[in-house]
Amino acid sequence: MEAWLHSLLTALALPQYGLSTVFVVSLVSATLLPLGSEPAVFGLVKLNAGMFWPAILVATAGNTIGGAITWWMGYGAEMLYERVKHKRLHARALDWLEGFGPKACLLSWLPGVGDPLCAVAGWLKLPFWPCVMYMAIGKFARYVTMTVALLWFFPGQFTP
Repeated sequence: MEAWLHSLLTALALPQYGLSTVFVVSLVSATLLPLGSEPAVFGLVKLNAGMFWPAILVATAGNTIGGAITWWMGYGAEMLYERVKHKRLHARALDWLEGFGPKACLLSWLPGVGDPLCAVAGWLKLPFWPCVMYMAIGKFARYVTMTVALLWFFPGQFTP
């Protein structure tokens, strides 16, 4: 078991597989699994300052695709619920989200509530592509803000 874990960590080491690692970590962290991708983005940028924009764009793409997967999970859960219960769930939060429509997916960057928000957007059958667009905008802004903030707090030898 220990050898397997060591080989997995070696395969995901940032200097050798940087952008692919950032993509996978960002994708997984946008699902309902509790994982943060900012340390992977920050680590890659600290190791190679010239990778700032590629890391941001790859993390945004991975996180947006993960959000889209979560949207489909919510859509599938709602379809299953409708089949079993034959009635629609109306809570205040769902009504609020329906009122904002796909624009609510701008908040998909928020820790703790962003990923479930994508699932609820799918549950409510909000339009997929507008939701993905708003997810991408919010997630891009988060990665730029978080990475710049971390580089400001831990400056080191960063020169883009």
